[in-house]
Amino acid sequence: MHTVKIADWAIQQTLLRRGTRHVHDNIDPRKTALVVVDMQNGFCVEEVAAAYVPYAVETIPAINRLASAVRRTGGKVFFLKQTVDAESAVAWSEWLGMMTPDTRQRLMTNLVPGSRGHELHSDLDVKAEDEIVLKTRFSGFVQGSSDLPQRLRQQGYDTVLITGTVTNVCCESSARDAMMLNFKTIMVSDANSTRTDEEHNATLSTFLAIFGDVMDTDYLIGRLEAGAAVRVAAE
Repeated sequence: MHTVKIADWAIQQTLLRRGTRHVHDNIDPRKTALVVVDMQNGFCVEEVAAAYVPYAVETIPAINRLASAVRRTGGKVFFLKQTVDAESAVAWSEWLGMMTPDTRQRLMTNLVPGSRGHELHSDLDVKAEDEIVLKTRFSGFVQGSSDLPQRLRQQGYDTVLITGTVTNVCCESSARDAMMLNFKTIMVSDANSTRTDEEHNATLSTFLAIFGDVMDTDYLIGRLEAGAAVRVAAE
């Protein structure tokens, strides 16, 4: 697991700007969506990896616990799948064009629909009521990547919890864009993964200071349960 260490400058800047460490402490579980980013074999299983992230599999227990809590308290789970097919390869040719031929071929082989690499990791607890969303850019929220923002708004979700891999690529891109599309956005510190602690903590520090909130799984589950308890007491 990553050793999480939010930079002191980020904490101090957050307190100065917001007056509190956690700006999204009061969560309405019924308006909360868990977004699981790219937890596919193509990132979690080395033999079919488009880009292998050794830490990724270690976050699955936390993702599963959080998914269970979100469902139990009235929210919904969305699994994003990075997708590279013939159409997206043309539409995002600039990205693929920056790679060596071997790297490009590995991505196009292991992230195409129908491949083993494109499948979600088998240890993920995926339920029938969850939604699977294909995306064709790093961010699931940027225009032209997926219909995730539309799905969330149509179903009444205004808060998103970002988990998955890679922390400083697809997770960060999705989290930043979600916030800029006016979703309350929380990155989950122990349910995201990348290649090094340095990359992981740099993303979490910047996101906390500027874009949204950062919480760990235990704290977040506590806030979801507290929100559900408030709702029950009011009914």
